[in-house]
Amino acid sequence: MKTLIIAEKPDMGRNIAAAIDPKAKNHRSYIEGEHYIITWAIGHLIGLAEPDAYDDRYKKWNINDLPIIPTQFKLVPNKKTIDQLKVIGDLAKRSNLLVNSCDAGREGQYIFSLIQRHLKLSQPVKRLWISDLTPETIRKGFEELKEGAEYENLTRAATARSEADWLIGMNGSRAFTTKHNVLLSVGRVQTPVLALIYDRQKQIEAFSSLKFFELEGHFTQMEMSYKGMWQGERATDQAKVEAIAAKVKGKQGRIASYEVKETKEYPFKLYDLTLLQREANGKYAFSAKKTLDTAQALYEKHKVISYPRTNSNYVTEQNIPEMHKTLNALQGTVYDELVKGANRSLVHKGNKFICNPTKVEDHHAILPTNRKANGLSPDEQKLYDLIVRRFLSQFYPPAEYKVHTVLTEVENEQFKTTVKELLSLGWKVIYADQKKEKAKSTAKSKDKEDAEEEEIEVNEPFSIQAEENIICSDAIVKEKDTQPPKHYTEGTLLKAMESAGKQIEDEDVRDAMKDSGLGTPATRAATIERLKNVGYVEMQGKKIQVTQKGRTAIELIRGAGIDLLTSPEMTGLWERRLNEISRGTASDGQFMENVKKFATMIVDKVRIQSRAAKTSFESEPSAASKGSPGKAAAARTRSAKPKAPGTAKKSAAATEAAPGSITMIASCPRPGCGGSIFMGRKGYGCSHYKEGCKFVIWKESYGRSLTDSQVKALVEKGKTTKLKLELADGTPSEGRIVIRNIDTGELAIEQ
Repeated sequence: MKTLIIAEKPDMGRNIAAAIDPKAKNHRSYIEGEHYIITWAIGHLIGLAEPDAYDDRYKKWNINDLPIIPTQFKLVPNKKTIDQLKVIGDLAKRSNLLVNSCDAGREGQYIFSLIQRHLKLSQPVKRLWISDLTPETIRKGFEELKEGAEYENLTRAATARSEADWLIGMNGSRAFTTKHNVLLSVGRVQTPVLALIYDRQKQIEAFSSLKFFELEGHFTQMEMSYKGMWQGERATDQAKVEAIAAKVKGKQGRIASYEVKETKEYPFKLYDLTLLQREANGKYAFSAKKTLDTAQALYEKHKVISYPRTNSNYVTEQNIPEMHKTLNALQGTVYDELVKGANRSLVHKGNKFICNPTKVEDHHAILPTNRKANGLSPDEQKLYDLIVRRFLSQFYPPAEYKVHTVLTEVENEQFKTTVKELLSLGWKVIYADQKKEKAKSTAKSKDKEDAEEEEIEVNEPFSIQAEENIICSDAIVKEKDTQPPKHYTEGTLLKAMESAGKQIEDEDVRDAMKDSGLGTPATRAATIERLKNVGYVEMQGKKIQVTQKGRTAIELIRGAGIDLLTSPEMTGLWERRLNEISRGTASDGQFMENVKKFATMIVDKVRIQSRAAKTSFESEPSAASKGSPGKAAAARTRSAKPKAPGTAKKSAAATEAAPGSITMIASCPRPGCGGSIFMGRKGYGCSHYKEGCKFVIWKESYGRSLTDSQVKALVEKGKTTKLKLELADGTPSEGRIVIRNIDTGELAIEQ
């Protein structure tokens, strides 16, 4: 009898064979040697059965048949890969020991568990648990195989996660779909993520920009000149600020206080998957899925990075020698100069910023391996470069600065100056050839638009004499606008998912929240993709926009009184409980009982809800014929996505309001129309669109996202107040938006 090794994918199986039994014979669906038979799954060979496997009546979706709560979940093979499942079953009959070599994580554990349960495999199990696929690591992993029983709690957590998702998704989706006659997908993780996007978009739409004025003083003292920001309260009275500018300009002043302190900036932490996805999105506009797929190829196909589906930014003591080997392996590559400048003594077991075993559970941070990176695609090269530079930065000292804080007083008015003087570039030399990265690394966390001062970074020495007078050579009034919250990008959404929607800047607190985030590093990309695929969100460049269908879904769920289903924090706590189950500190049985009660509550609440109007889920057709300027042009020319069954066609841009939530903005200005203007997803249209009224004002116009009050002014007065705008070619402008054509709502700028 031989040992049967079951890998997660064919590539991994072949890698294992090459490392432990290179002379083994390849039989296409498995590889066999003298002692080992190596085969593989192809992802999920088995899944949870659909409801009709329990009862034929579930083939039809009927809210009266809900909730569906199996006493024991049935398994069903994937029809596309059933041949490979049979291969595993036949090979198991010739084996007296199984080695679970699926990916070392919750999903890999679950894939093996399903195979074992479905095929009723009773052989003893060993577990291969490794973090990269180099031959050395594979061989070492087989020398140190773990007992399969050690991962039983992880199997329980994986099973609970899958069954909980089935209960919430199956019951929630069937309940809302049958009630409202539109295919509505509901999920334990996807719904609170959609709620995050919805709530942010509502904040943006409700935002009303406010003009304010800043005063920048320019000062000279002998040969030294510097700037400072006036320290009064935020001013909305331009005349008042200009009067202060006139008062101080050309006058002599004094240094009220001058502090100098030295500070250090240490390298950023090593990458976990979510951080890598965020940065690849910010720098290269990679989607979360693209980053995950690319990282998986670097790991599985090229073997040049460690296991990417990790949530840790740290390594263990065992990884320190490997890091030094990898540094040596990077000699002679394009990173040779950076390797020569590396200080090897900085990476050691006592450096808790890098080596912290208490913060490594399943897998350590993503690291490059000691294998040479050849034959990478352009995208693979970009991602590999991010990982290598982050790795190399750990071998460099901190960047050092002197921070000068000056309070300058002129005519009893105070101005603040913060100058950050570079003393030593340190680890930032790694990014010296990448200006954007360097600028990003020195950015302050708070919004510069709302800051009353600006930090100026300089490379040359800065110094002033505290006891000497200064001259205010100039005083400039700057007009600014308060800014709305930013739309989510995939990068910022991943950050929000990691912290269950909480705005957390402190890295240590964010680390503590990782156990209670939305989903896991391995599943977040799939959640975002699902929201796109079911038509709940769409991309506008890098921005994520909620569609009308997505809006209505959230409003219906909350309207039914099931706010918990949209709560990122509550779902994050469920994820924490799953992590506790995997550690053996919580009961999977109790968790599942709570999920069953919740699924039943969802059905009960939806059953008594009023049915939504069909039109409340629909999006407007392409409006290429409309004359909408600026950024709206791109939105007009996109082709409409297919609609879910049960939705009706539309013929006006703005007829997408949720049931019971239509807000009339004003009467239609078109002579003789008699309709009312109300807000849709992309525009404000007329309620008489079915009678032929073509009046539409596009929400995104001239670089602005128009508010209800601005549209009301347009409709009733024909123009807005003076605004900062953007022309069709992207050129900044200023003026009033006016209605050019009263019949169509076509707009223009009046300067």
